[in-house]
Amino acid sequence: MATATLLQNPAAPLIGGQYALDLARRMDWAGAGLPAFAAIDRPSGGSAFMALQATPRFPPRAAALKALGGPIEGVLAPLAHGPGPGPAGEGSYYVICPAPCGASLAASLRPWPEIPLLEQVLNPAALALEQLQHAGVTHRAIRPDNVFHRPGQPVELGAAWATPPARLQPALFEPPYVAMCAPAGRGDGTVADDVYALGVLLIVLALGRLPLAGLSDAAMIRRKLALGSFAALAGDERLPSAIADLARGMLAEDPEHRPSPSLLLNPVAARSRRVAARPAHRAQRPLPIGDIAAWDARTLAYAMAMAPEQGVQALRSGALAHWLRRGLGDGALVVRVEDAVRHRLAAGAADEERGAAAIAMGVIALLDPLAPLAWRGIVLWPDGLGTALAEAQADDSSAVRALLMELVSLEAAGSWASMRPDRCDAALLRAASRAQRAWVLGRGASGRARLAYALNPLLPCASPLLAGRWVALLLDLPAALEAVAATVDRAHVAPIDAHIADFVAARSERHLDLQETADPRDAASGLAFGIPQLRLLAQVQTRYHQGKLPGLAAWVAAQAGPLIAGWASRSRRAAIDKRLQELATAGYLAPMLAVIEDPDGRDADSGAAQRAAAELERIDTELAEIAEGGPARGDMALRFGQEIAAGVALTALATVLAIAALG
Repeated sequence: MATATLLQNPAAPLIGGQYALDLARRMDWAGAGLPAFAAIDRPSGGSAFMALQATPRFPPRAAALKALGGPIEGVLAPLAHGPGPGPAGEGSYYVICPAPCGASLAASLRPWPEIPLLEQVLNPAALALEQLQHAGVTHRAIRPDNVFHRPGQPVELGAAWATPPARLQPALFEPPYVAMCAPAGRGDGTVADDVYALGVLLIVLALGRLPLAGLSDAAMIRRKLALGSFAALAGDERLPSAIADLARGMLAEDPEHRPSPSLLLNPVAARSRRVAARPAHRAQRPLPIGDIAAWDARTLAYAMAMAPEQGVQALRSGALAHWLRRGLGDGALVVRVEDAVRHRLAAGAADEERGAAAIAMGVIALLDPLAPLAWRGIVLWPDGLGTALAEAQADDSSAVRALLMELVSLEAAGSWASMRPDRCDAALLRAASRAQRAWVLGRGASGRARLAYALNPLLPCASPLLAGRWVALLLDLPAALEAVAATVDRAHVAPIDAHIADFVAARSERHLDLQETADPRDAASGLAFGIPQLRLLAQVQTRYHQGKLPGLAAWVAAQAGPLIAGWASRSRRAAIDKRLQELATAGYLAPMLAVIEDPDGRDADSGAAQRAAAELERIDTELAEIAEGGPARGDMALRFGQEIAAGVALTALATVLAIAALG
């Protein structure tokens, strides 16, 4: 009944324009840690699909979704993705995949015989990984609860696209150099990481249980570093000989030593390919760093990553160099460490803490070139920076976020890459570090938010104005603001804030000429909404939304006071305000912007204002002159009056005398 209703309801929202959500049918057993719902293919009526719901703090893998767009044998590949309503009516985002063929392997762990392990698990999984590798995508979520199986049939790798890579992976299934990272900062990794997880899965299925089940993640990582992954997991367990040989190679510490998926398709050849790996040299006495006793260089690097302050103290006191020289007998490593420290000290640092962090990062890279980037207690791979920022963005007081921004502003990833050029593309990482720093320090915007949006193409805008709406693309922003306009206090709340400005800057292919567009935090006028902000909104509507936006236009009109305050003529301001109200009903912002900017009208307004000012100045000058010349004119009038009075008196006297003489 529910399926028929969804198929018949034309108003039901569709993901990717094709798949309808059935939120009443949960499939969380298939989501491997993510909420999952049934989905229906509207054109065909097919119901063998599921929708994985993403979490705003952990955005979907945009690059993988872009690279994969169709069915892939042996893996639940993404078919579509897009925003949709959540179970509680909130805005959300979904990735559509085929539904699993059967139950997960975790549903009933049991020991598998060797032949089914090779034919039903290794071969189909290796084939799926090979296809993903050709597409330039890693899986990063191979574990029992995300691998599905129907009796007698090949397994299917579950979906891994609706959350950052390896975020939900247990430490057991990750190489120690990945497991030690923050879950959101593990990065895409390489196919060698997937081969490692597949090797662990083979051991788990051969044993019928999870090894090291009683250990914490930290203890598990230390055990892997000390003994090697295969020895740590297999130990004295009795494994089928073929599985043991394959797993030993698949769990090699150096990812370059692990077999490729194509080689795994031929188990005989994969078993014969054995790369000799020299075990880590163990000292006679440990070097304690924090709560970790380091017996070898690899564990020492891990201890410094977890407790960098104590590691730097051991370095400065000479204890670390002494232990490397006397305990490990590695004088060459001591020389490289001391040279790196001297170079860092000579370069100087803005403050002591950052200088110590840079020293610790460099020493860790020298002690263990396989180790990830470690910065003041934060451990991640550089390609996991974006997702780590996305997680930290939700907490304004996050100390982790501050350290991540410090790492970016100092281009630490570029320096780290320079310490291990044979293990990465150092030039590429240095260029990426410079670009990220430019985003952070760009004029007029919050670098942290801009960088988070730039590195996570499907991260939703975190503006409070858009609360409850998943707006991850610019083309979704105008409609979202239109919906908000119906409920917001238009007269007192501006239609653009700092987050929206950062979001637009990061999402636009031309950045909407950000150097000249709006940023409410540094507007010269100090106003929350002005012409630059209106220009930004008008450009967004013009480029990404051709329809009408009467609500947003009325919202802009309600904010018209600051927009028209620059016009001098009171009558012009009244006329512009009236015109804006008229244009708002049409729902287009560009004409409203044209009325406010109007170069010819502003020239005429400015000319009239200048003429009025000149006339006012002339009148003021005359009044001033009159005020200044008043006493002088009074004296002159008094003299003239006295002279006239004297003349009149003399004339009168002469007249009287003449009359007397004639009389």
